[in-house]
Amino acid sequence: MGHLWGRLFWRVSWGRDSWGVFREGLVCFEKRLNDWNYRLMNIILFEPEIPPNTGNVARLCAGLDLVLHLVQPLGFSLEDRHLKRAGLDYWPLVDLRLWPDWQSFLEDGPKGRLIAASARTGLHFSQYRPKNSDNLIFGPETRGLPENIIETADFVYSIPLKAGVRSLNLATTVGFFLGLALSRLEN
Repeated sequence: MGHLWGRLFWRVSWGRDSWGVFREGLVCFEKRLNDWNYRLMNIILFEPEIPPNTGNVARLCAGLDLVLHLVQPLGFSLEDRHLKRAGLDYWPLVDLRLWPDWQSFLEDGPKGRLIAASARTGLHFSQYRPKNSDNLIFGPETRGLPENIIETADFVYSIPLKAGVRSLNLATTVGFFLGLALSRLEN
């Protein structure tokens, strides 16, 4: 949690500090912005299908200064009005990375543990012990993550659901796991 609070400190407190401290903080902040392996975490949406869900996740990433990775094909255009409306006016603050396919992401994307969320399989979410460099992977809304990605992941976690409920909303699930991770990060 310290990294997140450090970033917030530099954004909020610069007016009270000397120019030298502000400049030092700005350099630190810019380093974090430009290095996705230094960032708190990465959010990966694998082939998302519903524009408002992706827009809500983008807004969450903007607010928490996380990189949002979208693995194509997408079920919508990035020009979709529902996508833009859900992200509000935060789109300029979203660090968005597009990947043509899963293999490209694995080869050239951020390094760190691959943590998959699944509605059907995996360890109970309470067993998740986050690390700053985790890559949280979420699947398409109608079918979830394919088996090959589940097998690629270092860990798979799920949220147990009541019988008859197929899954949670994608944006809700991303927020759930991010809240859990932020509450448990130690450094």
